[in-house]
Amino acid sequence: MSNWEQVYQQWNSFPELDESLKVELKKMQDDPKALEDAFYRELTFGTGGMRGVLGPGTNRMNVYTVRKAVNGFAKYLLENAVNVKDRGVVIAYDSRYMSQEFALETAKVLGAFDIKAYVFETLRPTPLLSFAVRYLATAGGVMITASHNPPEYNGFKVYNEDGGQMVPREANQIIDAIKDIENELMVPVLEQAELEERQLLKWVGKDIDNAYLEQLKQITKMKEDTLNQVKDFNIVFTPLHGTANDLVLRGLEQLNFTGVDVVQEQAVPDPEFSTVASPNPEEHQAFTLAIQKGIKNGADILLGTDPDADRLGVAVKNEAGEYTVLTGNQLGALLVDYILSNTDSAMLNNARLIKTIVTSELGQAIASSYGVKTLNTLTGFKYIGEKIRQFDATGETFIFGYEESYGYLIRSFARDKDAVQTAVMAIEMAYYWKQQGRTLLDALEELYKKYGYYLEGMTSLTLKGKEGSEKINEIMETIRKSPLREIGNLHVEKVEDYRTSERMMMDTKAIETIDLPKENVFKFKLEKNSWVCLRPSGTEPKIKCYYGVFGSTREESEQTLAELKGTMESVINEIVTS
Repeated sequence: MSNWEQVYQQWNSFPELDESLKVELKKMQDDPKALEDAFYRELTFGTGGMRGVLGPGTNRMNVYTVRKAVNGFAKYLLENAVNVKDRGVVIAYDSRYMSQEFALETAKVLGAFDIKAYVFETLRPTPLLSFAVRYLATAGGVMITASHNPPEYNGFKVYNEDGGQMVPREANQIIDAIKDIENELMVPVLEQAELEERQLLKWVGKDIDNAYLEQLKQITKMKEDTLNQVKDFNIVFTPLHGTANDLVLRGLEQLNFTGVDVVQEQAVPDPEFSTVASPNPEEHQAFTLAIQKGIKNGADILLGTDPDADRLGVAVKNEAGEYTVLTGNQLGALLVDYILSNTDSAMLNNARLIKTIVTSELGQAIASSYGVKTLNTLTGFKYIGEKIRQFDATGETFIFGYEESYGYLIRSFARDKDAVQTAVMAIEMAYYWKQQGRTLLDALEELYKKYGYYLEGMTSLTLKGKEGSEKINEIMETIRKSPLREIGNLHVEKVEDYRTSERMMMDTKAIETIDLPKENVFKFKLEKNSWVCLRPSGTEPKIKCYYGVFGSTREESEQTLAELKGTMESVINEIVTS
């Protein structure tokens, strides 16, 4: 009997197994492949936490894998933070299946360690959880969410006492603590009644929302007379069945943007996300209903947030009168320009822009023109949060942080990407440009003309299950062992292997050290300020290939981008089919 079969038998014979999981296991009993996929490994706990398909098994999200993760997190906190039991942990959750149940399970495991839990009474956005950690001065935080993943997923994200996601050195200690737990079925818990009786469970209401909104009001760049005016500006907003509706509407109302029309079909929390193929504002189909409403109402701008409200998409009309969804890089560049151009130049001397290594270089070019230094991090907002925390010691000033995947942070009262902050700032920025007789697309074109045509792209390949995971590893290893010397028609000047923290000059073979944490990422630096980067997703069964190009005209950049994509797709396909 193989190891996974032994684990399956342990679960199947456990007398107190959750009834719903018993039913699911019974359905799977004659499907060895499904059982193997559910039990062949433990659900991966990465730097941000874990995310997976709901169901029975060690490779699935369920009460037992959540309990095991919380047990490890509790041990980590007790060893690495002070006064943990009294400070406690704050817990929030989104609209997904089992989110509220997993939040309570988290409190039940923490209670077994005598650690107090603050649990929101109803669903809340991820950025509010980050803010709540700081506002309540807790020892950490937990967010139950799978962000924009399909309905069958849920996830468990952990936050440090600064309100940021755990970075590798912190997460590795949690992972070690989780590994010490031999049987997830036997993790001790306290029941809700006992938690409440011992005051180890405190329900959180609107107080934190109100405190967050007070901070949100301060991020505006508008002058007081403009701020106090009721704005003639038509907005369509969709929270995509998630958590953002209340805070976004209240945040806009504070700035006197009252012309907000919500897509009502998508305003109701729905774990099936029944009106969209995917609740992801990165995908244009998520804007279908918003576009219909925008056309009907003549909206100036459309906003869409993902279910846990840490990502924002924006659409505006083009010259043909059709709504165009901005990319994450485009919106990020526009925000960099708007924020810096409306900030006192004296405040920019020590200001820092933070972006990731797969984010457009246009933002850096804009920042440099204002004398603002740009810092690059690995992919993942946890690294941006870590940099902000370091600024407390260095005296540097955080001015803006973003990544290409629609994640932005304006002010650091939250330490994770924040679609609520960004929604408010994006509307303010679009209104500013409307007063100048321009759209965001007009403003973007001006940036391209001034700084050059930086264009970006991304392709992803989904490879599910055990075989898919092995194939993704094979793609990465094949390219590492035999790195390309030319991609498209561009010469490869450098290769950067973030797993070994080494940068190699292709012509001389000279080696430099990369001063960033180790991660399974491989990047080609090409001539003409272009690049290609390969990275397996940390949250989905995907391998992603990112592209960045630069040209003096749009046509030049579009042609280069197409050539890079063609080469990489051909290389990856050859490895997959071999």
